[in-house]
Amino acid sequence: MDSGRLQPALVGGLFIGVLSALPLVNAGNCCCCMWVIAGGVLAAYLRQQNSPYAVTSAEGAFVGFLAGLVGGVAGTLLSIPVDIMMGPFQHRFLDWVATMNPDIPSELREMSERGIGPGAVAFKLVVGVVTGAVFGMIGGLLGVALFTKNKPARPDVPGRIDVLPPE
Repeated sequence: MDSGRLQPALVGGLFIGVLSALPLVNAGNCCCCMWVIAGGVLAAYLRQQNSPYAVTSAEGAFVGFLAGLVGGVAGTLLSIPVDIMMGPFQHRFLDWVATMNPDIPSELREMSERGIGPGAVAFKLVVGVVTGAVFGMIGGLLGVALFTKNKPARPDVPGRIDVLPPE
C-alpha cells in the first residue's frame, strides 16, 4: 500500500479510536457518528497535504475507509481497559437504578452483574469496524470536498482531458 495513504489513515483512525473509547467524549458519536466522520475528514485533509497532486474523491473515500477500519479496531481495543476501569462505577450505578426501580426484569439484573464478556467485545469490534468504514468513507469524501486545493491532476488518471475541445 502507498505510504502516502497509510499515514493519514493511521492518524485519522487513531483520532477515531481514542475519541470513541473515552467515556463521555464518546457520546459525540451519537450525533451522526461525529468522531468517525471527523476522523475521515482528517485523513483526507492529511492526504491532500501530503500529495503533490489534487486528491480525487475516490482517493479521499478510500483513505477515510481505511481510517474507519483502523478507528473501529483501535476504539475497541482502547475501550477494553476503559470498561474495566469504569466497571465498578457502572455496577454501583446499575445497583442504584435497580433499587430505585423494583420493576426491572431479573434477566436485566443478571446481565448487569455478569459485565462485559468476550462476545460483547467481538460484537463491539464488528459494529465499530462496519460503522467506522462506512462513516469514515463519508468523512473522506467530505474532506476532499472541503480541502480541495488548486493542484494539478494526476497525470495517470484515466479519462483525463488535457486540452479543451474546440468550440
